[in-house]
Amino acid sequence: MIERIELSPGYSISRIIKGGWHLAGGHGNIEKTQALEDMLAFVQAGITTFDCADIYTGVEELIGQFLKKNKDAFTSGSLLPVQVHTKYVPDYNALAHLTKEDTSRIIDRSLQRLGVEQLDLVQFAWWTYDIPGYVETAMHLTELQKQGKIRHIGITNFDAKRIQEMLDAGVPMVGNQVQYSILDHRPEAQQQEMAAKHRFKFLCYGTVAGGFLSDRYFNAPDPAQPLENRSLTKYRLIIDEFGGYELFQEALSILRNIAGKYKVGIAEISAKYILQKPNVGGVIIGARNRKHLNNLKKIGSFQLDSEDLNEIAGIINKSKGPTGPVYELERDKEGKHGRIMKYNLNDPA
Repeated sequence: MIERIELSPGYSISRIIKGGWHLAGGHGNIEKTQALEDMLAFVQAGITTFDCADIYTGVEELIGQFLKKNKDAFTSGSLLPVQVHTKYVPDYNALAHLTKEDTSRIIDRSLQRLGVEQLDLVQFAWWTYDIPGYVETAMHLTELQKQGKIRHIGITNFDAKRIQEMLDAGVPMVGNQVQYSILDHRPEAQQQEMAAKHRFKFLCYGTVAGGFLSDRYFNAPDPAQPLENRSLTKYRLIIDEFGGYELFQEALSILRNIAGKYKVGIAEISAKYILQKPNVGGVIIGARNRKHLNNLKKIGSFQLDSEDLNEIAGIINKSKGPTGPVYELERDKEGKHGRIMKYNLNDPA
């Protein structure tokens, strides 16, 4: 039921990727035993690819505990192999003086936390283009790849211009992790042809807009501020960029009608819509626990047809944005999107 795709020859991932941001504690208390049991349930269901980051507090360690606890099951083949996608996100304050040794140290720390000899995929991020060094740092990752510490290199939130600079420098990349949803089509503006030409895939977060693209918010009033977590705060701002809460409700109404046709939820339609886009490798879903599994399995049971896609296109054509390159709005540290970010979480201690 869970589709798979090869990001590169011999490297297969589940197209539904279990997100790890919610396990960092910002969405509520995390009960470790329950979290480990949930991971097992996801793998047993065929969702074998996990997404995390060096800056997601405690998440690499938690996945490492899961890998260690189930080592015999992986070795015997009773559990499918797991793919762990982490990120390398240097602190904003470190960018100006980042060295190869700094990068190597953080990668070694991720290896130690996960308890593995090689990282499956490292997705590289850079907070601001005003500070140079991202090409050089990406090249440092390629050196670590040659040493065997990294299997594949990816990027996250880079725009087309900077991707081309890294490609020209010889950085091999299999994916760009980007925000991509019915509410946000920025990856389509400049990167579709580039992704096809250079054979990298989009690994998409924000596909269900932190839960806003779900039945929970259909016909519901605009939630009062402050919202319950930073994820909802982030995507409520995207709804404003899209055209506001009224237009958002109009979109949910269309999605609800399509969902009824396939006997699924709005979230499943939203995820499927992105999975059917060109050059998309997978969608990252921050499902908090296994109760979402049955719904996630349904994503593979249907295909949106031309009538569905035309209906969705109709509401998207009414939207105002967001516009511009990938992550441009969020990259403005003083703007409303940038102000909610935390820029210095990669404490080397």
